[in-house]
Amino acid sequence: MSEEKSLDFIKKFWPKNAPDITSVPKYIQKYKKELIVIKYGGNVLIDRNIFNNFIEDISILNKLGLSIVVVHGGGPRIERKLKEENIKKNFINGLRVTDEKVISIVEDVLVDFNKDIVNSLKKKGSQAVSITSKLNNILNVVPDNKELGFVGIPDNINIEFLKGIIDKKQIPVIAPLGIDKDKNTYNINGDTAASAIAKKLKSRRLLLMTNVEGVYDDRKTLISEIKPFDIENLIKLKIVQGGMIPKIKNCIDAVENGVRGVVILDGRKPHSILDEIFLDKGAGTLIRK
Repeated sequence: MSEEKSLDFIKKFWPKNAPDITSVPKYIQKYKKELIVIKYGGNVLIDRNIFNNFIEDISILNKLGLSIVVVHGGGPRIERKLKEENIKKNFINGLRVTDEKVISIVEDVLVDFNKDIVNSLKKKGSQAVSITSKLNNILNVVPDNKELGFVGIPDNINIEFLKGIIDKKQIPVIAPLGIDKDKNTYNINGDTAASAIAKKLKSRRLLLMTNVEGVYDDRKTLISEIKPFDIENLIKLKIVQGGMIPKIKNCIDAVENGVRGVVILDGRKPHSILDEIFLDKGAGTLIRK
C-alpha cells in the first residue's frame, strides 16, 4: 500500500481533532510489530463521553493494524454499586476488605463493564474478545493478604491464549479478575493486572489512562519523561504521594522487567491515546530506562 493510498484509507475514520494525519504512516511502521497494553481506569470509567472517545481511539488503532490489549478497572462503578446495595465497607490499614458478598458484586460489575467495552468496539467494526473470570480466564492468582479476603495478585498468565487472539488482529479486553487453585474468584488491582500482562508480553508500551495529566515536579509542572531512579526520588521527597505511589511502583516494576516504556496519561482528554502514539512529544509522562 502506497503512502498516498494509506492516507486515503486513514482519512475515512481519522478524527479532526487528532494529530496531523500525514505523520501517521511513520508511526504505524514504528509500532506494527509491537504490542501496546492500555489500562483504562480511574474516574474516566463513569463518564460516557470519555468512554466513547476511548472506544473510538481503540477502534482506530485496530483499523490501522496495531496490536492492542485492553485491561480495564472498575473502582468507581464498584463503589457506586456497593453504595446502592447499602453494603458497609471494612478496611484494614486503609485497604478495603473484599468478603464473599463484596467479591460477588465486584465480579458482576466488572463482567458487565467488560461486555460493554467489547460490544461497543464491535459496533465500531473491531473484533474484541472478553476475558473475565467467567469467560476465557487467563489470570491465575494467589491471595495478596488473607486478611483482605478475595484480593489477589497474578501468579500465572495464559499468554499463549492471549497471543492467539492478538495474532488474529482481535482485541483482548481483560477484566482485573483471577481464579485461585480452588476456583475462587479474586479481584486484582487494575494497574497490577495490566503491568503483569505487559511484562509477560514484553510490550513496547503500557499506557495507564487515569484522571490526571501525568506526573508533576515540585513546581507542579508536568514531567514529559522520567527515569525510574528519578521518580523514586520524587517519592522520597513526597512530591509524588498518596494513590499515585502504588501506580508509579507498578510503572517502575514494568519498565525494569521488559516493558520498553510506561505512560501515565489523562484519559479525560479526547484522543489522548492517539496523541501519545502519533506525536513525537507524546502525551502525559513517559517512564523508561
